[in-house]
Amino acid sequence: MSEVPYATRRVNPRFPFFADAEVTLRDGTGVRAQLSELSSRGCYIDSLEPIPVRTKLHLRICDGMSTCELHGKVLYTHSGGGFGIFGMGVLFEEMGPEQHSAIDTWLRGLASRAGKNSRRTPSLTS
Repeated sequence: MSEVPYATRRVNPRFPFFADAEVTLRDGTGVRAQLSELSSRGCYIDSLEPIPVRTKLHLRICDGMSTCELHGKVLYTHSGGGFGIFGMGVLFEEMGPEQHSAIDTWLRGLASRAGKNSRRTPSLTS
């Protein structure tokens, strides 16, 4: 019997996206993080400090000159396999027009780059 690889199906596609992130917890604690994936509904962050599942937070994403601040909630956490880095899936909450605009701008750029990378260059044959 052959094994069928598990395929993750997502309503909102994720794109690789590397940006600095500053997380502020409800008690005011600050946590430095790094974004590694972005979608229209959330992101995946890596940090040296784990944030418990269901924790509500304030997230500030900085990508060069562009910044977006929004609220979110940790949906799941992965341990770093002994390397001291924790990965967390964050769901965006309470997004206003400015946040939607910033996220959509980043996603359009990421989608266009992904489209260019997936196109095949026709081979020239003589």
